[in-house]
Amino acid sequence: MRTDMLIENTWKGAATGRTIDCTNPADESVIASIPAANAEDVEQAVDAARRAFDGGWKQTDGKTRAAHLRRFAEGIKSRRDDLAQLETKDNGKPLPESYFDVDTATQIYEMYADLADQLDENGEEAVDLPDDFLRTTVAYRPVGAIGMITPWNYPIEQFTWKVAAAIAAGCTCVVKPSEFTSLTALMLGEIAVDAGMPAGVINIVTGTGPDAGEALVTNPGIDKISFTGSTVTGRRVMAMAAADLKRVSLELGGKNPIIVFDDVDLDRAVEWTAFGAFVNQGQVCTSTSRLLIQDRIADDFLGRLKSLAGSIVVGDGTRDGVQMGPLVNAAQYDKVTGYVAAAQTEGATVFAGGGRPDGLNTGYFLQPTILTDVTPDMSVWREEIFGPVLSVMAFSDEDEAVRLANDTPYGLAATVLSEDTERAERVADQLDAGITWQNCNQVVVIQAPWGGVKKSGMGRELGKWGMQNFLEPKQKTRWLPDAGIGWYDPSTAA
Repeated sequence: MRTDMLIENTWKGAATGRTIDCTNPADESVIASIPAANAEDVEQAVDAARRAFDGGWKQTDGKTRAAHLRRFAEGIKSRRDDLAQLETKDNGKPLPESYFDVDTATQIYEMYADLADQLDENGEEAVDLPDDFLRTTVAYRPVGAIGMITPWNYPIEQFTWKVAAAIAAGCTCVVKPSEFTSLTALMLGEIAVDAGMPAGVINIVTGTGPDAGEALVTNPGIDKISFTGSTVTGRRVMAMAAADLKRVSLELGGKNPIIVFDDVDLDRAVEWTAFGAFVNQGQVCTSTSRLLIQDRIADDFLGRLKSLAGSIVVGDGTRDGVQMGPLVNAAQYDKVTGYVAAAQTEGATVFAGGGRPDGLNTGYFLQPTILTDVTPDMSVWREEIFGPVLSVMAFSDEDEAVRLANDTPYGLAATVLSEDTERAERVADQLDAGITWQNCNQVVVIQAPWGGVKKSGMGRELGKWGMQNFLEPKQKTRWLPDAGIGWYDPSTAA
């Protein structure tokens, strides 16, 4: 397991020699130490990315980049067990979820390999013109050296979403993973080197946001910042990038609704609701943490939901049968439990969970939690908690459900559960969200665009839209007649 930074295919410690401890959130043990990079380290990584981009990578064809991506995918397959085990130890999620993330990463590299091939096959895009004396085409060129800041909740997937798309487009990368979950990013760097990725195309620096992240955002050698994280931090990233007119794409927070109508199959709807609120310990940007339940079925539905939440096996994610692991670190545990305490002070009721599971006295464990008697002005209803906490309100009709769902500054995802497919479609179309699910929840379609509206960010990841994030359209116009324009010829004057 590599614990140094990757710069130009060379493993290095921080210039200062300082390190950051990596803690297993299930038992609070230190499992590794990583370099605490500063601006000097970031400068080296950015210089490496610029040399690789300007030195020939930007001129490679899609077929060449596709071959690198496919070798990368094969390398991930060969290290599947190592990656999954390390992800669970570093992040806390149950091992089956880590395996799912690794397998999804493989599929994403393969998908972007295919899309890179298509860049060659499709060639330049012709523009339809009303005149026959011009020929205009649009070519797509890579943006350049990309600074990438990834979050701690999906370390493998978020590294992959950005890096695979950027490589397909012909960009180079400097990745700053979260200091809380950097280990699998470094293992992916090791796989990239072993797969023959050219030096400087992928660089990985580890460190804190103030020391390494801000240095990356403000470095003049970076052409674009791709950031995933909280809305608060995203606002700061955008402000810093604006000083240098850097391009930015931001995938930020959400306070996502799930609307359950009274015609649903109750048990199936309960399962989708629990999955949306508690998968990955609720540490999901699209987590459907606001339940809007139609009043006629509220009591029956909540009784079944409470029973299911109470049956979820919480524990160390490496153990068989565990369905929900710990929160990622002590600070996140304190934040989430603080929201639960504040909700009770404001008048909400802890309907289920709310505390530490019996027998788990070490680690950052919290029971799946359901809050009722919630009102629209409460912090648990309006603010992103990022933990296994579901807030509940009832509604009487469709119009009220839509109004309550859209009453948020966020707009990332929303879910509608109804056996009436026309109603589900109609309601989904009215929801202010970049992603909607009907009769399912938290289903990631890697071929489709992923991103939000309002304060949930800008830009899209995944599918062809993810690759377009790292491409610039370039107009190419040719004058066809064997003559000048004649603008200054007196005989042609009006």
